[in-house]
Amino acid sequence: MDDNKILADLIFPNITKTIEDLEKEYPKRNLPEGAMVTRFAPSPTGFLHSGSLYTTLLNWRLAKQSGGIFYIRLEDTDQKREVEGSGKELLDQLKNFGIEPDEGYLGDHEEGNYGPYIQSKRSEIYDVVIKHLIEIGRAYPCFCTAEDVEDTRRKQERNKFRPGYYGRFATCRKVSIEEAIERIKNGESYVLRFKSMGNEENKISVVDEIKGKLELTENDLDIVIRKSDGLPTYHLAHACDDHFMHTTHVIRGEEWLPSLPIHVELFNTLGFELPKYAHVASVNKIDQENGTKRKLSKRKDKEAAVSYFLEQGYPKSGFLEYLLTLINSNYEAWRDVNPDADKYDFTVTFEKMGVDGPLFDVLKIDNICKDRLSRLNKNQISELALAWANEYDTEFASLINRDYEYFTKIMNIEREIEKPRKDYTRFSDIKNSIMFFYDDLYEDMLKNTPVLPFNENISKEDTILVLKTFLERNKMDEGESEWFNNLKEIGSSLGFATNNKEYKANKEAYKGHIGDVAQILRIALTTKTQTPNLFNILEILGKDKYEYRINNMINIISK
Repeated sequence: MDDNKILADLIFPNITKTIEDLEKEYPKRNLPEGAMVTRFAPSPTGFLHSGSLYTTLLNWRLAKQSGGIFYIRLEDTDQKREVEGSGKELLDQLKNFGIEPDEGYLGDHEEGNYGPYIQSKRSEIYDVVIKHLIEIGRAYPCFCTAEDVEDTRRKQERNKFRPGYYGRFATCRKVSIEEAIERIKNGESYVLRFKSMGNEENKISVVDEIKGKLELTENDLDIVIRKSDGLPTYHLAHACDDHFMHTTHVIRGEEWLPSLPIHVELFNTLGFELPKYAHVASVNKIDQENGTKRKLSKRKDKEAAVSYFLEQGYPKSGFLEYLLTLINSNYEAWRDVNPDADKYDFTVTFEKMGVDGPLFDVLKIDNICKDRLSRLNKNQISELALAWANEYDTEFASLINRDYEYFTKIMNIEREIEKPRKDYTRFSDIKNSIMFFYDDLYEDMLKNTPVLPFNENISKEDTILVLKTFLERNKMDEGESEWFNNLKEIGSSLGFATNNKEYKANKEAYKGHIGDVAQILRIALTTKTQTPNLFNILEILGKDKYEYRINNMINIISK
């Protein structure tokens, strides 16, 4: 019997399947021409990173718009770093953003014909492939300890050699099969390594869907493909999983680009068709300390966690829309032409993806979210605000539920018009902006505002006079335009200019201008200088409430 076969049978005595058996077990997918099969393959080691959501959104959109399949595979082979429950949490957060797989690992169960979709459950598949590599002389046991490998690395550094397990530094590559068999039988611990046939002096040519044609140094590293605990490394698992799950496009972060020559050699050695690769540039930000560009960091940046945006109440649609602007450079131009279209009417392409890493810009997220929230009708924003409050701010939820119809009226101020107001960036902004509409909260605001922000250049007497005259002459029945004309007449009769331009031209002739009159009224009703439309506030409060508040304010000022 062939020595390689003897070694393979010794290491894998229970593996009787072949690669040909696996090909039959996982046949090619029956999909239309051009359909993409993409995946999100997280490690259960923590929270969903904003950069991961960015890449996942790209994978999902390309699969969906091509009539393909998007699946989720849990890569849990690094079990020392695994955080219990984080795999399901990642799935829940994706679902929160409307990104759901067609098949794969779904948290509490799996769906699909190409599973298992959890790597730690796919050991038989990996063992079949590794056994085959041993049989053809392309894998071997390595008995080097971690200390041996580290000692070699230090020697390489001292002598200015490239670090790694290759060539003359691949000590166990020289171990004969007979010796290897004897050492395994003696119970020595070992890993399995891929035997590379590459040469560092050679180049390989690969076309990246984003970066174009690449010339890369051929792999010559004898990488570990199976650890001593029996689990595969990422490199081997990637080749097996993406082949047998028939992934058409491997879309991943550019930090994996140095590994591409390894993967190319593995696929070629196994006779697997190479998937198309697209290496996405890392999402960056400007470091506030030194002004340099760096990768968005889990450790340094709160916005690196998708949960931050959920907790703060950013509308998910707005955050996803921002990510689309990072994915394709022509998205914003498309949105300008299609302001009310569904964001997913936009076609994502590799061609419009940047080679350089995009900058993560929270101000831009704010602006997009403001615009998207302003375009919701009163029922949509009310429902979404309540859903967010139920999860993250129960006090706000209670406020909404006091009188839901009343809340929707507040939310409808200058909404559903050609140029809606952009009052809110996120749902967490709403509560503090509308508290004055509720009598008990308005009273608390009065108590907690020792100095009301009235214009110091306008006397108490004139402030009181404006409020009293407004009560006497206010007209609400003829609509906002007539109401404002009437307010200007009230102001003019009390010595205020009817517009700012007129006031600036002759300040000595006036006590102020119409804006000052409106501001007096605004502060009396809300305690604030910045609020939504004043006429709408009066309408929603109703005559009894606003007259009570104004009279009460007159008493406060008079003291």
